[in-house]
Amino acid sequence: HSEVRWIAAGESERSDSVGDASFLIVEKGFLVIRSALAERRGVILCHAGAGALLPAPLAGETLHAVVEARITLVSETAYSRLLTYPEVAAVLSDALRAIVRQKQLSIANFASVRHVERVQRKLFQLAREHGRVATDGVRLDFPLTHDLLAEMIGSARETVSRAIDRLERIGFLVREGRSYLLLVRPDALFSS
Repeated sequence: HSEVRWIAAGESERSDSVGDASFLIVEKGFLVIRSALAERRGVILCHAGAGALLPAPLAGETLHAVVEARITLVSETAYSRLLTYPEVAAVLSDALRAIVRQKQLSIANFASVRHVERVQRKLFQLAREHGRVATDGVRLDFPLTHDLLAEMIGSARETVSRAIDRLERIGFLVREGRSYLLLVRPDALFSS
């Protein structure tokens, strides 16, 4: 059993709203899974754009649409059935490995004590996974607020704002409305 659902930009859904979903297929949009404890700021655990998979959020986590999103919720029963098709199982395996790699990179980024480096590394990661090559760099075409970026790297918004200002001054990026253009060659994304 699979269900298709639209989530409006800026809206969140609690973990209990996905029922018995094993994972979610992002068909359109950009989503994050956020964990928030009452006494602490939120932390982004995972992010995905069109064509990617997300694990179903666990208790205490929310699914948040950064931009309008269309998702397919895949139940455990449907997942088990899909695994019986070798070609589909290979695609699912690749997608699940991508989630694990993303989480490894995100966790490794916490090792840097310099916030400018954390922000820069997260921007590289986002550009690799979700960027669009432009003539003058790589564009992140979704609203990436300082608050959202702060939740992605485990820092305060003010710290991220200072880091973004520094990265703009050194010519690493340009803010264009609510999105960013990284002034890098696309091949540089994979050498960092």
